[in-house]
Amino acid sequence: MGLKSIDAEMLQKMFLSGAKALDAKKDYINELNVFPVPDGDTGTNMSMTIMAAAKEAASLENPDINQLGKAISSGSLRGARGNSGVIMSQIFRGFVKGIKGNDRLDVNILANAVQHAADTAYKAVMKPKEGTILTVARAGADKAMDILINDDIEDVIMFCDAVTESMEEALQRTPELLPVLKQAGVVDSGGEGLMTFLRGATDALKGKVSDFTITSKKSSRIIKTSLPEETANIKYGYCTEFIIMLERNGSTAEEQLKEYLQGIGDCVVVVADDEIIKVHVHTNDPGLAIQKALSFGSLTSMKIDNMREEHHEKVIRDATKIATQQKNARKEKENAGNKIAKQEEPRKKTGFIVVSAGDGLSDIFRDLKADYIIEGGQTMNPSTDDMLKAIDAVNADNIFILPNNGNIILAANQAKELSNDKNIIVIPSKNIPQGIAALISYEEKSSIDDNEKNMSSEMLNIKSGQVTYAVRDTNMDGRDIKKGDYMGLTDKTIVSVGKDVKKAAMGLIKNLVNKESELVSLYYGADATEEEAEELADMVTEAYESVDVEVQYGGQPVYSYFVSVE
Repeated sequence: MGLKSIDAEMLQKMFLSGAKALDAKKDYINELNVFPVPDGDTGTNMSMTIMAAAKEAASLENPDINQLGKAISSGSLRGARGNSGVIMSQIFRGFVKGIKGNDRLDVNILANAVQHAADTAYKAVMKPKEGTILTVARAGADKAMDILINDDIEDVIMFCDAVTESMEEALQRTPELLPVLKQAGVVDSGGEGLMTFLRGATDALKGKVSDFTITSKKSSRIIKTSLPEETANIKYGYCTEFIIMLERNGSTAEEQLKEYLQGIGDCVVVVADDEIIKVHVHTNDPGLAIQKALSFGSLTSMKIDNMREEHHEKVIRDATKIATQQKNARKEKENAGNKIAKQEEPRKKTGFIVVSAGDGLSDIFRDLKADYIIEGGQTMNPSTDDMLKAIDAVNADNIFILPNNGNIILAANQAKELSNDKNIIVIPSKNIPQGIAALISYEEKSSIDDNEKNMSSEMLNIKSGQVTYAVRDTNMDGRDIKKGDYMGLTDKTIVSVGKDVKKAAMGLIKNLVNKESELVSLYYGADATEEEAEELADMVTEAYESVDVEVQYGGQPVYSYFVSVE
């Protein structure tokens, strides 16, 4: 007779099984990133999005369809990270709306829910692009409608098999729709993430899965090294701290990190707690520490201090105390350095929330009157919930959000939709220079609408790019790129490649500068020194005599330089 319908219990098992399958393959999905830059985090973003929902769904005992749907929708919406995570949360949101009010789900209800899921996802993206997760979702919706109209399928398993088969075919066609995928020889990473989830879900439907528990490690292991009491003679100039969201090599990560970091610095503290690792090291090359850490997972709560320049060293907590406070570390980091409006203070007209990575960049934004700095950017996209917490903290009627990263704009817009007591304006800045330009152009005497138009317009007058390193060998746009090469990128297009960071930077600047250019701004990151940045500035001045050059400390990870030209 077949399976005519499913209940909330089965749907809960399917969702949890799909979530676990996606979480298990997030590294593989990350590796599908077409550009060889150290920010391929689609799998991580999708995994963190769906696991936020899975934890809420798993906490329910004997839920009905509406209760389960609310947990899935709310958890994924608030936990959404990156464009892929936001789109997936919208897929769940649409699906949940399609099944609401039913006790059991048959093929007719499921088909309409699949259609609603694709429609909701497409509406969430201002300019939908084919060859992505959206194309895969649409293929499922088209097949579901075709089954309702032309086929006489009543069995839920047969329906799910037919829909997922059509979606798998669409995934394999994504390279034909996006040339950049074909050139890299990969399918769309977001589409792969969606299909990984559905494969896990259908396995549960067919009885192939028995473990639906969503758990996290509770162990807390500490590795201690001696910390010097005297700091008068500073051998290593940069105090470097960050948290690793552990994704791989978990059983040996602490020891491997400790051994590596002791080879490039001193004052090493590596603290493991749950599924994160807190790292502290004094080194002359923070970039090496960051690059090694990225091999174990994505990074957050990054902080790099130049001890020689500041003539003092930050007080380092005892490693045991760090471990006991680890659960509060993220919250403390989130609020560190922010000028959070106090509720007892008078509510002001306008506030600003900015996403920034690097202490120098954050200082620049604070000088430009940013009220709240959300720590994040490449490799560590903040979630919708992070945005909502920032909105709640800023005591203002109107709040401008500057995401400063193309992969964070959707999460900001989603937070805007979920906020109901403040007027939220998202300025779609795609990078740090655009965010700086937008904030500079704000005029207090102008209206909110006029400022939104002016800020959005002015930031587009800035030409920008960044310099980073390749994480694998590849060939892009006819360029042979080897692992470790430096690359200059503009809007995710590689315009220069070189073994030397200055050569790559000069190739990028050549692409950005024209006869009308007046100012080149160099924001040097954690793996570059002021001396190196000044040498690069001299090279620019020599090459372009009519252009002024400005050097500023950014402290950003991964990217040696952010460059803006105006």
